Amino acid sequence: MGTTETPRRITMTPGARRALEAAARLFYERGIHAVGVDLIAAEAGVTKKTLYDRFGSKEQIVVEYLADRDERWRAFLARYLDDAQPAPAARVRAVFDASRAWSVKHSSKGCSMVNAHAEIGDPAHPAYPIITGQKQWMLALFTDLAREITPDGADGLGRTLMLLHEGALVAHGLNVFADPIGHAGEQAQALLAAAATGEAR
Repeated sequence: MGTTETPRRITMTPGARRALEAAARLFYERGIHAVGVDLIAAEAGVTKKTLYDRFGSKEQIVVEYLADRDERWRAFLARYLDDAQPAPAARVRAVFDASRAWSVKHSSKGCSMVNAHAEIGDPAHPAYPIITGQKQWMLALFTDLAREITPDGADGLGRTLMLLHEGALVAHGLNVFADPIGHAGEQAQALLAAAATGEAR
């Protein structure tokens, strides 16, 4: 499956939602490969047959886990962007502020997409487009914000902002030093200020 294809999704029943919540917790805490369908069923209080009836395969559970997490992140980020001042630098800061808040609440072990990619490197896996698509979406967001500051340098600035953001997420998951996402946000602001000055010249 190519990264531009949209993965198949299922309609969530209450039982499927309960199973997905159990799977999401287990996948994030223990890793996707380490968690079997038997454990998910036991944690969700359903039979293995029910799980397969709802999802069809473990791969589909992984698809739903990552897609649901991505959807929740985008909705979470949208609230921060809606509340931010219209200046592009303020909106970039809002992205880092949202990531910082999200990571404290939902991502103690780092970015779920980065973690999943460490286990799912095969583009044929149905969840692969979700992982790469989420990062492509973030790059597009940063590039669009950068374009408001430096139209001619938007691609380069967007990539640099993306690298600051992704590096901060990894450092957060590794607990290398305190508040890496806050630090990355400060560096992003300095970068934007320099870019704006250069554009004015």
